[in-house]
Amino acid sequence: MQAVVVKQPTAIRSQWLHGPVADTVLGWCFLPVAILVHVLRPNISAVQTVVGVIFLLSFAHQPLTLGLVYGDPVQRAAHRRLYLWAPIVAALAIFAGLSISLTLVATIAALWNAEHTLMQRYGLMRIYGRKVGDQHGPLEKPMLIVWLLAALAFIGAYVDLEDLVMRLGLDETNARGVRLLDPLRVPAQVIFWAAAAVGSWLFVRWWRAERSLGDAASRPKHLYTLGTFGLLVAVMVDPIAGVAGYVAAHAIEYYAVVHRSLRTRRDDAPVARATRSGFRRGTVYVAYFAAIAAFVWASTGVLDGQLYAFAILFFGALHILYDGFVWKLRRPSVAASLGI
Repeated sequence: MQAVVVKQPTAIRSQWLHGPVADTVLGWCFLPVAILVHVLRPNISAVQTVVGVIFLLSFAHQPLTLGLVYGDPVQRAAHRRLYLWAPIVAALAIFAGLSISLTLVATIAALWNAEHTLMQRYGLMRIYGRKVGDQHGPLEKPMLIVWLLAALAFIGAYVDLEDLVMRLGLDETNARGVRLLDPLRVPAQVIFWAAAAVGSWLFVRWWRAERSLGDAASRPKHLYTLGTFGLLVAVMVDPIAGVAGYVAAHAIEYYAVVHRSLRTRRDDAPVARATRSGFRRGTVYVAYFAAIAAFVWASTGVLDGQLYAFAILFFGALHILYDGFVWKLRRPSVAASLGI
């Protein structure tokens, strides 16, 4: 931390992951998405179309993690049994869950994705923090978790569920599942206000810790944390628009982080060699997205779309599970690829 000289331009630039403009755009990329969906609110079909495109974008980012795992012998060797058995276990668990209740599986997947997306933002906060040498992770993780809990509780406590059902265009079966939340309004109100109080207390503690660093504190992290808070507020103000921004931002940021990592890797793993130059990366990206588009086009007509639904759950589960092993900042190679 003593080595950081904030007044020097090179030191200031080194605090950013991509650069001031790119990082600011990425940290707040949820906002134009949320505004667009909110403005389209009276047009249900338009909202559903935009949300469909966003979830397609989200699905496309998930298999990237498999390439980072199975295209890297060092990564595979570190958790060989996990990477061998996880796809089999995930497939069996999804088949079992779908045979019981699609709504149950979708709810579990949605909550797991919400936590996973938040942890990605926590991970990016830690990248910024590590760049200046702060150790505020033990404060930042619970703070973000409590903020998310407050946002979810607010939806259950104060959002008009009938309006939500109408705007989502849910059929009667799924609408019934949403209406089951109505008796939980009072407990949700208690949870919201408790989480709001605890979240505020954690924020004050975190801000004091940040201020104690003086000029060595990470301004990029402060801007990104403000964006995270704004994202959760957007979820409370308009759940559909906020969730659309939440999902879109997660996928966009993941593409950016993967690109940043691949661009700076110098090891001999197949995935690193295949993306060594700008031309190679461009070729790989085009081939990858073409494969995703072909799969989506072919699978949506199979078994009334059930193959596509299974693929979303399958790749999503492996993406969330594997990410916790791929992006370990304690690994020197991972830290170096992200400029730490």
